[in-house]
Amino acid sequence: MASRAGEKVKVKCDEDDTIDNLKKLVAAQTRTRVDKIRIQKWYNTYMDYITLKHYEIHDGMGLELYYN
Repeated sequence: MASRAGEKVKVKCDEDDTIDNLKKLVAAQTRTRVDKIRIQKWYNTYMDYITLKHYEIHDGMGLELYYN
C-alpha cells in the first residue's frame, strides 16, 4: 500500500471505507498519529471524508504515504 523509507504497509479495507478509515489502519500498523499521515497519488492528496471507491482505489494499488 504505502511505504516509509522502503517499508511497505499493507492493510485490508473495504471499498466503502473512507480515506480517514484507511489512515487509521495505517496508523495502527506504523504507530503514527492519524493526524500526521497524508495519503496521495502523484500530486493528488486524498481527502479524509471521500471513499476508496470514489477515488477508484483497488486491491493491490500503491499509494504514497507521507508523515507530517
